[in-house]
Amino acid sequence: MPVETTNKLGTFLRDRRMRLDPTAFGFATGRRRTQGLRREEVAQRANISPTWYTWLEQGRGGAPSADVLNRIATGLMLTEPEREHLFMLGLGRPPEVRYKSVDSVTPRLQRVLDALDPSPAIIKTATWDVVAWNRAAAAMLTDYSKLPREQRNILRLMFGNPRVRHAQDDWQSVARFVVGSFRADAVRAGADAEVTELVEELSRTSPEFAALWRDNDVVPAHGEGVKRLRHPEIGLIELEFSVFAVDGRPELGMIVYNPVAQSDAERIRSVIESRAGQ
Repeated sequence: MPVETTNKLGTFLRDRRMRLDPTAFGFATGRRRTQGLRREEVAQRANISPTWYTWLEQGRGGAPSADVLNRIATGLMLTEPEREHLFMLGLGRPPEVRYKSVDSVTPRLQRVLDALDPSPAIIKTATWDVVAWNRAAAAMLTDYSKLPREQRNILRLMFGNPRVRHAQDDWQSVARFVVGSFRADAVRAGADAEVTELVEELSRTSPEFAALWRDNDVVPAHGEGVKRLRHPEIGLIELEFSVFAVDGRPELGMIVYNPVAQSDAERIRSVIESRAGQ
């Protein structure tokens, strides 16, 4: 059978429609010429016109709206990767991100962080809550396990914790970078309500944050740079940081801080070992 290439959207819709069991959705089986749901049944589940859905499968009627694609994705019980593929076929772009609140990570992702010692590494959400970290991060950045969950937030710590502020070699530059990165990160993740709440809180409690937020600076959230920290036990240390997206988890990002010099790595390891013995 030849592979259809001219109407990839229609081919994908038809394939997913034919995989569904009519009885699972309360439709009578009766006499059906093909397996799966009928077009009008998909249209019914998606709450769209049967004619419009038929045209989409046939490659007629122009590009669908994002709302229609979301309805079809729901009607066809598409997974999140399938929904993204549907949008790429129908509109040439991924769908807007549906922000999901997260307070932990999978054991597999935690093992990735643990394997990075002595490089500090954390996992943050779109609102910059830290939800996972390794021993090096606890030793060099903040021991998040000793903080209430609501305080495990990079912005709250940067603008409200004197110890974190003092640890920055150039707090003003770091703070400006953090706010600009946060602005880009939050918009990408679609966390409008959560971001608004956090921004209003920080604007009330920190005039410095309020001023930086009003500047409207935007910094690429996924990038790299150098961070200089003053550590109470080993003094000034230089770390190269890289920010990574977590594949399949648009609401999460990973930051890894690599020691610039081998001697710095050894100093971090000594702090980790000393704390492990306590």
